[in-house]
Amino acid sequence: MTDELLVVRAQLGERNAFADLVRAWHDPLTSYVRRMLDAERADDVVQEVWLAVVRGLPRLRDPARFPPWLFSIARRAVTDRLREEYARPEAAHPARSEPGGEVRAGAVDDAVLDRAAVVAGVAALPVREREVVILFYLLDLSLETCAEICGIPVGTVKSRLSRGRRMLRTEFTEKGFAR
Repeated sequence: MTDELLVVRAQLGERNAFADLVRAWHDPLTSYVRRMLDAERADDVVQEVWLAVVRGLPRLRDPARFPPWLFSIARRAVTDRLREEYARPEAAHPARSEPGGEVRAGAVDDAVLDRAAVVAGVAALPVREREVVILFYLLDLSLETCAEICGIPVGTVKSRLSRGRRMLRTEFTEKGFAR
């Protein structure tokens, strides 16, 4: 069943249709939020996003636009959480846990090393670049959808992707991962 049909059925009050939407989109949503925040904060934000979806779904006029609408809500929730943290005094900021930790060449199997290095590299990107890299490469959304979610032109998405790739390439080269 298509997302569009599920959205319409959920708007009509079918609980099973909403449950199917959650099943279909919970993992991609959680993946996006966890890559933008640490796991502890991410779980709370994901819950907030689903609550906002429940409240706002009846007002969604174009059911075909559900994915960008969902990720726009998630983006605002992540931004709000980051804004709250940046407003706190420096000592009150929780330490950001870096996925993958410190990665050294030759430490583990190449496949695991490559994945760990990529996860750590993406986590180290500035927020703007990290966001578009996650949306485009990890969630496999189109440039247009990424632009809609971020509220920026497609050209800006392309430049942030380019800058993010360049930053990752530089980091991997410095750590000796160039092939």
